[in-house]
Amino acid sequence: MKKVLTTILLFLPLVLVVFWQLLLADAVNYYIASVAVLVMSMYPFFISFEMKKVTARELTLIATLIALAVISRAAFYLIPQVKPIAAVVIVSAVCLGAERGYIIGAFSAFVSNFIFGQGIHTPFQMAALGLVGFFAGLIFSKFKANRYSLAAVGFLLSCVLYGLIVDISTILVMYGSNITLGGVLGVYASAVPFNLVFGASTAVFLLLFGEPFIKKINRINVKYGLLNFD
Repeated sequence: MKKVLTTILLFLPLVLVVFWQLLLADAVNYYIASVAVLVMSMYPFFISFEMKKVTARELTLIATLIALAVISRAAFYLIPQVKPIAAVVIVSAVCLGAERGYIIGAFSAFVSNFIFGQGIHTPFQMAALGLVGFFAGLIFSKFKANRYSLAAVGFLLSCVLYGLIVDISTILVMYGSNITLGGVLGVYASAVPFNLVFGASTAVFLLLFGEPFIKKINRINVKYGLLNFD
């Protein structure tokens, strides 16, 4: 029941940004929408810590992983769609759980866009990358993570889930409230090559570096007693 409620809560930011773009785009700055998404994203994080004292070590680890995700995206600045950021978020979610996966994903998208450029797409990228982390955490709480399962799940989440959500921003910008089925299908069809490249690059990064990265994070968890986040 907790996971179902959390899932519903995490979809609220996506509903919020769609509502904002359709009805309030002329009146609301996208920075306000981004902050609203971040605040709503933090809600499950606070719930999970309700009966537990938050330690500086836990927050430091999460902040470090967010910084690493941002750096990983910036390092591949010149190569379109080939970015390890989703791979870092997925690995983080495998180790720290679904809720932390969402937090790391949403914050990573927001912070890294200070390098790549903020815009109307920012809240959608935050919600999309956050949900990639969330669902990765859910999936690998039930199944063992190895290089092949990480690559397969990473491809599907970054290509399909991330692509479907982020492309909503393109649809809304192009058509506003005059959305048609043909227009939606056209936008999604034109985005397929870009989503495939992003998904494939995420899969390759996870295939090559996913397991060693997980071992490093788990070693930190064990050393400082940070296991059992959820």
